[in-house]
Amino acid sequence: MTSRRSLQLILNRIKISERVRCFGTVTEGVASPTASSRHLIDLEHDYSAHNYHPVPVVFSHGKGSAIWDPEGRKYLDFLSAYSAVNQGHCHPKIMKALIEQAQTLTLSSRAFYNDKFPVFAEYITKLFGYDMVLPMNTGAEGVETAIKLARKWGHEKKRIPKDEAIIVSCCGCFHGRTMGAISMSCDNEATRGFWPLLPGQLKVDFGDEAALKKVFEEKGERIAGFLFEPIQGEAGVIVPPDGYLKSVRELCTKHNILMIADEIQSGLARSGRMLACDWEGVRPDVVILGKALGGGVIPVSAVLADKDVMLCIQPGEHGSTFGGNALASAVAIASLQVIQDEKLAERSAEMGEELRRLLTKIQQKFPEIVMEIRGKGLFNAVELISKSLFPATAYDLCIKLKERGILAKPTHNATVRLTPPLSISLDEIQEGAKAFHDVLEHDLPKLIKEKPKPTGPTAQNLCDRCGRELYG
Repeated sequence: MTSRRSLQLILNRIKISERVRCFGTVTEGVASPTASSRHLIDLEHDYSAHNYHPVPVVFSHGKGSAIWDPEGRKYLDFLSAYSAVNQGHCHPKIMKALIEQAQTLTLSSRAFYNDKFPVFAEYITKLFGYDMVLPMNTGAEGVETAIKLARKWGHEKKRIPKDEAIIVSCCGCFHGRTMGAISMSCDNEATRGFWPLLPGQLKVDFGDEAALKKVFEEKGERIAGFLFEPIQGEAGVIVPPDGYLKSVRELCTKHNILMIADEIQSGLARSGRMLACDWEGVRPDVVILGKALGGGVIPVSAVLADKDVMLCIQPGEHGSTFGGNALASAVAIASLQVIQDEKLAERSAEMGEELRRLLTKIQQKFPEIVMEIRGKGLFNAVELISKSLFPATAYDLCIKLKERGILAKPTHNATVRLTPPLSISLDEIQEGAKAFHDVLEHDLPKLIKEKPKPTGPTAQNLCDRCGRELYG
């Protein structure tokens, strides 16, 4: 009894702390009495693996689209943890679900049943119109699950011989950093030194219907699945040509190949539709969800498919200790309900249109710097002209944006992603666009003038897989 009372006291403190920290106004802008941003950054550098290159800002407090650092400085988040925070930071309904479930039950493992996962399973399958769900934790785990599922289906249902199943993916794709995911990657940083990569992979150019048709016709008997992002995120928010997704559906059906949509970033209202595939009314055979499924609170991912596909995996053949845990299930239900109740897909479409309108005006003012504005909903990117930035890069511009109170992240050397929470206000959209304008007008000329030019040989950005320079 004593230990249970102690645990209850701790949870009550957490509940009170979260209510004050996330929902109250008294702490907003108040500096943390503990460590400084500089000290925390140094600690991470000294004690954590150097597998990221973060923009130097420390998150201490978040609410909606806003972030505060330990010193009390406020920023607008225009990255949303790569779409994991679509609903906004510390959404009160999601936090309520988290806290209430944490006080009751967190984990059973799938060795037993719990009273939350079955409810979540029914809810998510009915919402998206599939027979079954396989729960995991991270997006990368969801991708690995889909690869295994496709291979097993290919062997059992399509009668592909042992060791001959092929997964087709796209140049420029990003599906995570596990071995299966990087085996489909064109990113040299993700693949170099980690050989041998997983066999059974073929690549086509994203958006190229003719290339997909050709590979299906030549090797379709051994192809189990076509795994793709409906909008490529890490490649720079690349939107395929109109009609491409419909063509993919038709080709996959014709050649009996699983159409597998990685909607981890593009899904859950990010693009202005619940799924990015909804823009063309296309139903994939397999859908992978993650990121915003956990509401920015806890990792939750899910693979959706019908019984004909999903039941190819039998007990003991795949699983996860934490997949489908009670805490994640409760949070995921709340996260999906918030997206529906607050009409975040519609809001994303509306706010995204306004953001692109403002960015297009900036492009018209700086045509020698801004090459292209692209995106759907609040899934957007600005591609800049590399030679106009040199020796600066998109990362340098993101540092300057941070100094102006806007948090964004580049992808490759000349593209800046702008993907704020879907709950962002019109005023905040305008504030972000103005900061981007001011960086180009005032900060970039100084960067170009003051940043030292590289003196040694520069590495060519050629893809190890196909030998092409894919990104500027």
